Amino acid sequence: MSFHLAVSLEKPVQHLALSDWQARVDRLRNVANARRADAFTMRNTSRMLRNESQIEGDWANYLSNESLSNRIAELDKWRDLIAKAFGRLELEIEALREEKKAAESELDSQIRPLSVISKVMSIRDGRVIPEITHDSPETETKNELFILENNQRLLVDLCQKAWEKLVRLEEVRFKINRELKDKQDTEDTESALLAMNRNSTNISYKPDPLRNPRECCSYEHWLEHAKNIKQLAENELAETSAIRNAMIVCRQKSRDLLEAQRARTEYTFRKRIFLTQQAKNELEWQQLKLREEIKNLTCEIQSLEDALQSKTGLLKLAETRLETRAMRCVTELCLDEPHHLLCNEVEKLREIQRCLMNKIDDAKANLNLLSDHAKKVDDDLENKKQSLQTDSEALQLHETLNEEEFAVLKDHNPCEQTDRNVELTRVVLDPRK
Repeated sequence: MSFHLAVSLEKPVQHLALSDWQARVDRLRNVANARRADAFTMRNTSRMLRNESQIEGDWANYLSNESLSNRIAELDKWRDLIAKAFGRLELEIEALREEKKAAESELDSQIRPLSVISKVMSIRDGRVIPEITHDSPETETKNELFILENNQRLLVDLCQKAWEKLVRLEEVRFKINRELKDKQDTEDTESALLAMNRNSTNISYKPDPLRNPRECCSYEHWLEHAKNIKQLAENELAETSAIRNAMIVCRQKSRDLLEAQRARTEYTFRKRIFLTQQAKNELEWQQLKLREEIKNLTCEIQSLEDALQSKTGLLKLAETRLETRAMRCVTELCLDEPHHLLCNEVEKLREIQRCLMNKIDDAKANLNLLSDHAKKVDDDLENKKQSLQTDSEALQLHETLNEEEFAVLKDHNPCEQTDRNVELTRVVLDPRK
């Protein structure tokens, strides 16, 4: 049995103690545990950060999408409100144009009454001097002329206001139309942005996305601007409606006033014609009676002259008898009863002649007065006839205005829709109502 010896060689390095080795192992273990704990913490915090960042990112995206949706809804609401106001504004502009056209037509239609009234006044000025009076037809005709001129001034002022309002409405319509286009473009932009997502192809980093764009305003200022635009449209609609209603009322009132004045004027014309006809009839009756009286008075004067002529013979006879009896002889010349009776006869005949001559002079003077008055009655009767013809012609000319008005009313039937509804519904109207 052999004996072997094992020879071991040690490295020429410093050998550690077992406690140091154990301490080193413990230190490595502790460091590994710490590193693993740190890694675990890092993994947990990373996972939490990933989850929270995803949640916050998704939630921020959701909030942004929700805000964009709300913004689109708000834009759509304001666009609808402004669009409705814009539509009403369009209708009001068209209605104001139609009313302005109707007022201008009404203004043009009053040219004919003005010329007719001027011609009526010229015709009545053709009367002779005794018949030119400040009567009711003249007053009512001047009132009608005044009403026409006043209506023309009112219609011209309203047409001017309507034109100015139409110009203003065109400006407002341009502003509102531009506002609608801007809101529609903004809504399209917001809708396109809302449709984008993280996988869209047209997204990229931007140089300075957080900057405030130039000429931007706050939301309150934008909201105030939208409210102002809507309120502007509402105010213009109210003013336009007021002007249009004023034009309608003015046109209707002018027609009513003119129609009432026409009726009063024609009534005064007819009354004046009646009074003139009555005066003419009275003058004709007076003319007839005057002629009869002149004829009777002429006959009476002739009778008085015949009576005077017959008394001349008797006076000559009485005077001749007195003169002849005065030639008697002296012894027979006495103032006897025949002498006194003859003297009385001569005095009576002379008194009768004087009375007859005075009566003839008075009758002739009365005849002259009757003749002069008959001449005046004849002249006044001719004036009355001429005045009656003039007023009748003026009335006939004035009545043509009513015929034209009736033709206009016949062409424009305000109850056309009512008549159509009655026809469609086949409603039978009770004639007793």
